[in-house]
Amino acid sequence: MFRLICDGEAVTRSALVRRTGMARSTLALRIDALLAHDLVYETATTASTGGRPPSRLAFNQQAGTILVADLGPSHARFVANDLAGTRLAESVDELPISAGSEVVLPRVQRGFEALLVALGQPPQRVRGIGIGVPGAVDFACGVPVAPASMPGWESSIPDWFAERYDAPVIVDNDVNLMAFGEHRAYWRVLEHMLYVKVGSDIGCGIVAGGRIYRGTHGAAGDIGHIRISGHDEALCSCGNVGCLQAVASGRALARALSAQGLAARDAHDVVAHVRAGEPLAMQAVRDAGRHLGEGLAGAVNFFNPSAIVIGGDMADAHQQFIAGLREVIFQRSLPLATTNLQIAPSRIGDSAVAFGAATMVIDRILAPDSIDRAIGADAVSA
Repeated sequence: MFRLICDGEAVTRSALVRRTGMARSTLALRIDALLAHDLVYETATTASTGGRPPSRLAFNQQAGTILVADLGPSHARFVANDLAGTRLAESVDELPISAGSEVVLPRVQRGFEALLVALGQPPQRVRGIGIGVPGAVDFACGVPVAPASMPGWESSIPDWFAERYDAPVIVDNDVNLMAFGEHRAYWRVLEHMLYVKVGSDIGCGIVAGGRIYRGTHGAAGDIGHIRISGHDEALCSCGNVGCLQAVASGRALARALSAQGLAARDAHDVVAHVRAGEPLAMQAVRDAGRHLGEGLAGAVNFFNPSAIVIGGDMADAHQQFIAGLREVIFQRSLPLATTNLQIAPSRIGDSAVAFGAATMVIDRILAPDSIDRAIGADAVSA
């Protein structure tokens, strides 16, 4: 019933009775419970001609606040949204995740508090929290799984916030949240999609059957450690050699360009050189796209996605990068696997993690079983 109201498919009592088959008395109790919890509101549609005025029911997207933290290797983005995912406030903090959870989580809490103060809202208004981190996560309990970039993050992040907010907390790998947000915003009609983040590191979010696929322990999509032929000299942070991440990531490209005398500290510098028309950088980025294509060709044959979306810092140089990527994927993948395959840059950009996290949290707290728990005994039928 609540979903019918939210989607605008049935917004009057009579329409809800017809769509749900509920008795009017049962329907009235459930609507009263939703009204009491501010999840819906009621407005008159026309002037009354006698008796109870006709009215329409609508989802109250201002009935609570969703807090989101996008924790990157060196920064944190904090966002407050309403229950429809509309952004209400945002801030950015220079915050290295390598400082460990004992340092980072209190800073996240202060970032959340600042957003609530700016909005004039108390902590009790928080309905859910979403947090993205740059490493594998045991999604069921919200614990990072020994990511190299996150030393000192062995405890449950949801448990830490449970002491401060009476709200569910979702923690996931940042690229999964990017994939979820991009799919929901622009590719919802597709069942199967790969979202590849190419920044300092390389990772992949997998959408299978319209849902995020994480694997048994949350490690699905860690394509950065696929071995690329002919690069045995490239030492990866994982201890192996020839990993895609050690050859084609923004960090690897910056290192290679610096060795050729072109100043580049990170992926942003690489992209800046590409935009300036620097031939060395343009060739390096196209070659990186080819290397990624080598790693993804097997995934295309195995998974047969409808689309591959490229996000992360290197997406800003997508013309050269995607040209190299397409060249190798269509050369090495089976024709049937590439029929109608779309390869495109991310359209959400820097907001992908925050949008994906907010949307994932909203889906959870507005799911039918969550609504039933929220309104509790008030919804008991006559």
